[in-house]
Amino acid sequence: MSNRKSPGNGGRGIPEDRVVLAIEERREAVLEVIRSARKRLLISLFRCTDFPVLDAIGEALQRHVDVRLLLTPRAHGWEKRLKELGAYLESMGAQVHPYSDAVVKYHAKYLVADDGPALVASLNMTEKCFSTTSDFILITQDPGVVSGLQELFEADWQAPHSSFPAGISDRLIVGPDRARAQFTELISRARHSIHIIDHKLSDPATLTLLKSRKAQGVEVEVLGSGQLGNLLSHGKLMLVDGHTAAFGSMSLSALSLDFRREVSVVVGDARCVRKLKDFYRSVSAIADAKQRAKPAARK
Repeated sequence: MSNRKSPGNGGRGIPEDRVVLAIEERREAVLEVIRSARKRLLISLFRCTDFPVLDAIGEALQRHVDVRLLLTPRAHGWEKRLKELGAYLESMGAQVHPYSDAVVKYHAKYLVADDGPALVASLNMTEKCFSTTSDFILITQDPGVVSGLQELFEADWQAPHSSFPAGISDRLIVGPDRARAQFTELISRARHSIHIIDHKLSDPATLTLLKSRKAQGVEVEVLGSGQLGNLLSHGKLMLVDGHTAAFGSMSLSALSLDFRREVSVVVGDARCVRKLKDFYRSVSAIADAKQRAKPAARK
């Protein structure tokens, strides 16, 4: 990991954030964080079928790392596989806990090794997300993000008998407790542009706010499904004024904002945001080219 200091982290002398987008780099980014753990490894999972990831977890256990995993108890078509996954991880020596809130569905995807690094992702640990989807990963040593994820993990491990931890870094957008307010604030403060990748954008209040911002002269553009070149739309991304980004597991839908444990992260590091902007521009250009080709094809 680079030791350059990040201006996006307020000049506090901590290594810069790193964004991973390329398909060929995703699995290695996850493995890097798992392999870095020496004492404790916290993992929040929705789906996992990737053997290199499972092998790396097994190697961490062999190093006597305290490995704890929070799993969703329900995912469409995955009930049997989730039970098998939990049993397999427990057989290796990991502590496994299905999220137990009866109402809130668990969909957060992150890892924390020791007291950093932390990884926040939009992807699942599956071959599909390591090979064909549009997804985003952040690796960070930011103490606020690291401690915030640790506190959230502990609270969710105890759920539903614990309250939402106070003082978690504003860089972490956490649903359902505060996601709607945080995204509303991001959209409301835009001065020039709002660019979104989200094939599930459907929340009525968010759509109304985006329409209002557009009427006020803010450029609003949304890329949904079928508009991301050779990649399947999966991860969600928001770029505000070209200098702030947010991405993670959360879509701008009422279900995701109000009824799911979700985690997204705000990114202000200039190098990271530039990388995300370049990605957005590339898929937006492909979408524009396809749109222009339609009338020609009809002729």
